[in-house]
This record gives sequence, structure tokens and C-alpha cells, in this order.
Amino acid sequence: MSDSHHLPDPQQPHNHAHCVSHALSAAEQVCARDGVRFTTLRKRVLELVWQSHKPLGAYDILETLSRDDGRRAAPPTVYRALDFLQEQGLVHRIASLNAFIGCPSPEHRHQGHFLICLNCHIAIELEQSGISDAIAEAATSQGFTISSETVEISGLCAQCQAAA
Repeated sequence: MSDSHHLPDPQQPHNHAHCVSHALSAAEQVCARDGVRFTTLRKRVLELVWQSHKPLGAYDILETLSRDDGRRAAPPTVYRALDFLQEQGLVHRIASLNAFIGCPSPEHRHQGHFLICLNCHIAIELEQSGISDAIAEAATSQGFTISSETVEISGLCAQCQAAA
């Protein structure tokens, strides 16, 4: 696993359209590789999740689909799309926020580790293999088998600290 992002630092000014197009292109490749359908709705939900680097809740997605797209999607439809995207490694669920964020590198399976700003609500995914290694080592020493792992660390991002 790489210890760096494929995309720009989400806190620095950048062309966010590149983030969205990279996410959609990677999703098409992952779905083709795995032989699963990347339907129009799944693509739109992923696009909405990637509208910013802030986690987005299912009901926010539902509201946007209804308001902007005129879709009459029910909550289970959105949750099924999010479940699919999560199963394919295209999004991560941030449990503490009950929200989803796009994965910047879905080409390889990995666990989610996030820094979540309490002020601006940006979530920064860490790709540090040492975190998973340390968790696995600690679990093994306790005779524990890990089925999934998400690390969520709350605090203040550099921009919010500088603005304070």
C-alpha cells in the first residue's frame, strides 16, 4: 500500500473537477475489473459523494437527487447504491458522522483511516500502512481476528488552526 495520495491535498486549492473525474474513471475500472455493473444511479451517487472532500450523509444525497435530478429515489435505493460503492472500495463510511466519503485510491483494497476536522468537517484519508500493521499486531497479540477496521481521529485541520 502506498503512503501517499494519488490526488491533491484536499485542503489546498486545486481543480476539484479532477478529483471527481479521477473518482469516476477509477470506479469504472474497478467495476469492469470485478465484473459488476456501474449503473447510472451508482455513478450519480458516487459523483455526489465526491462533490467535496467533506463526508456526505445518505439523506443529503437523497435530497440532491430529488431536488437537482428530479429523481424520486427512496432511502433504501440510496443506501443500496452506497452499500455497493462501499463493497467495491469506492467510498468509505465514517461511522461517527453516519456519512460517506469517496476513496482516493480504490484501485487497491485497504482500510479507512481518517482525520476529521471538528470545525470545517473535512475528512482526510490517511494511507499509512503502518496504522493497519500496528492494529493487526495488537489484535493478533490478543488472539483477536479483525473483520473490518476504520480509524476516525477528530481534531482541527491545519487551515482551521491557522484561522483561529
